[in-house]
Amino acid sequence: MAAQQTERDWVFDTRELVRRPGTMREVTRAVTTTEPLGTDVIAIPAGTPVQVDLRLESVVEGILATGSAQARAVGECVRCLDEIVEHLDVPFQELYAYPDRAAHHQQVAGRPGSEKDASTDEDEQRTLDGDLMDLEEVVRDAVVTSLPFQPVCRDDCPGLCSECGARLADDPEHEHDVIDPRWSALAAMASPADDDEKRT
Repeated sequence: MAAQQTERDWVFDTRELVRRPGTMREVTRAVTTTEPLGTDVIAIPAGTPVQVDLRLESVVEGILATGSAQARAVGECVRCLDEIVEHLDVPFQELYAYPDRAAHHQQVAGRPGSEKDASTDEDEQRTLDGDLMDLEEVVRDAVVTSLPFQPVCRDDCPGLCSECGARLADDPEHEHDVIDPRWSALAAMASPADDDEKRT
């Protein structure tokens, strides 16, 4: 039953490869997202299938996962607010260490005089959960970093009119007669004088 459950999510079974350096297996799976993957302005929507092409390699330290995730991201142009659709093909690579190897490296790093990079945090080292590998966080991180920070429908999108919100791409000649607020007081003073001239 557990094996069937892993087929429906981001968890992959590596039991054929564990502790067998040099062995390899390739897997392709479609995973349906349960929540958006991305940012507030552009993301793979919840309920969207993500195709994961994965190569699992057994190494001395653990299992090396190399692959790519393909999916459709939907967002909004930050200039004109039109919908944007991007087809993603995002590469990723991550080493999932055996728990005992990860613990050994943490002990070595913690010894006085260790030359291990002090910035290495145990949270940065992913480990296998028994024979299982959960790829969701790795794919999420890869997708987020590949998406544009400020997506636009096209590089030269003119955006919206700041006065009325009209889409400027539809009407390149669009403009408003705007009185400079610095002159508005003078305009108000000129109006009564004009009325006086009309009466005479």
